Amino acid sequence: MKWAAVLMLLCGLAHADDGTQRAQRAGKTLIGQPGPAATLTSIDGQRIDLAALYGKQPVYLKFWATWCKPCNEQAPEFEKLYQQYSKRIAVVAVNTGYSETEADVRAFQAKYKLHMPVVIDDGSLAGKLNLRVTPQHVIIDASGRIVHVGHLDDKALRDALEKVATTKPAAGAIPLTPQGSAPATFKTGDRVTGISITTLAGKKLSFGPGKPRTLVFFSPWCVSYLRDTRPAVSAACERVRIESEKLSKERGSEWLAISSPLWTSRAELADYAKQHRTTIPLALDENGDVFRAFGVQNIPTVITLDGQGRISKVTTP
Repeated sequence: MKWAAVLMLLCGLAHADDGTQRAQRAGKTLIGQPGPAATLTSIDGQRIDLAALYGKQPVYLKFWATWCKPCNEQAPEFEKLYQQYSKRIAVVAVNTGYSETEADVRAFQAKYKLHMPVVIDDGSLAGKLNLRVTPQHVIIDASGRIVHVGHLDDKALRDALEKVATTKPAAGAIPLTPQGSAPATFKTGDRVTGISITTLAGKKLSFGPGKPRTLVFFSPWCVSYLRDTRPAVSAACERVRIESEKLSKERGSEWLAISSPLWTSRAELADYAKQHRTTIPLALDENGDVFRAFGVQNIPTVITLDGQGRISKVTTP
């Protein structure tokens, strides 16, 4: 085997191990907990009430993205799993909705001939299930309890699927009552209230009346990881990074760059700041709450707040 092939293999294995560890950390607070009560609508109009399924049927939610390399690699086997378990398990393909279009999602669905319901998340389901990697597998048993959170299509996933497919609901199984509604999404002209975030330096910032503020929503891996799969987005991320650094030196507005928690930890965000010698304060949106509050689903997105705390402008790629 040539060295180039060896290096590619080793990089792939390292990425898989990293993804597995992230998924395991995400699942620590989820395993054994009730599944989320959410009503999903597929891109073909099918309504899926998760809470109505608990106590009757297991649920398998797979989070994925069209730009995600392992998601593409797993797609053929994902369809085979659906064909194998669709009569015993409710299988749902949940696209993250992160820097995606419906056209991208439909093209992926057609390319891999996926027959399970395909949903595009607005970030609310991802928030409830600690989405940290793509793909992220979440299996909920017939009693409505989360029993598996993983990253790989491996023996652990297959064993969990077989177990929930052959285990009847326990006595006193859920269904759940609906959990509260998703946080409101602020739009241009709205005054932002009730939102705060803590920077890497430990400073808590609340959005409201005061000095005008510019918020840059991004991911530190955007430029490098999306260079091949989403070159236009990668270029936009790099352009916005450079322009933001220049503009932030002008007086009149406070700047803040906010990273999604997907594939990003505080340590990795700090490394990004060091690598690029970032002068703009950085913050990690730990649970995706700020992204959802502003309705941000594409990176990079730049949102400007005026002195009254109102959204005056939203710029996307």
